[in-house]
Amino acid sequence: MILAMFPMGFGFDPLWLMMMAPAMLLALWAQFKLKSTYAKYSKVGSALWLTGADTARIILDRNGLSNIEIFPVEGELSDHYDPTKKAVFLSEGIYGSTSLAAVGVAAHEVGHAIQHKMAYGPLELRMRVVKTTNIASQIGMVLIMIGFFLSASQGSGWGSNLLWLGILLFSTVALFQAITLPVEFDASRRAKDELGRLGLVTPQENQQVSKVLSAAALTYVAALAQSLMQLMYYVMAARRRDRD
Repeated sequence: MILAMFPMGFGFDPLWLMMMAPAMLLALWAQFKLKSTYAKYSKVGSALWLTGADTARIILDRNGLSNIEIFPVEGELSDHYDPTKKAVFLSEGIYGSTSLAAVGVAAHEVGHAIQHKMAYGPLELRMRVVKTTNIASQIGMVLIMIGFFLSASQGSGWGSNLLWLGILLFSTVALFQAITLPVEFDASRRAKDELGRLGLVTPQENQQVSKVLSAAALTYVAALAQSLMQLMYYVMAARRRDRD
């Protein structure tokens, strides 16, 4: 993102690199860990030879969610639960696969459906703020760009006000991702509990499934770290600009 790399003007700001490098390295590690773990366990078949779709259907039905439909969707690791459509979407590599990775990912997405049924607080909050957050973050980035430009050319005043307003709006990104963490961790916990309770995997298989889900959770931690460091950078850069 150009704005993220050159927020102080058209020149590179070393402060950005100093603050963002650790978060970026964490994100790269998280992606590597997820892909390598997924690749490993996508080659390990489950003892019951259940597909991802089978696993999702069984858990849904046993939790009184027979009304929730399951659909295949294109892409890799594009799996998700859509609360507005009340449907679980599984990627092609998960939907028909009998691997432990497929079983784990499918169970995780069903975990979100169970959260929805139970009116799990963080999920309910995330559903309410997702649209507002998307709009606020987009407007915030525009205001930050304009604010830095005006404050550089005109000093404080309107430029500074717009800059701080943009930072405030952009902070909703970090807030949204902070809300997302407990949602994802809880869905994984529910997935492992349901797989064990229903006897869909052996105890040893559940440990292997846990590795896949833990690797996926790390990507959400990395995303939060990036947002927080970006937000901190904008705050520090804005304060520095106000002092100039």
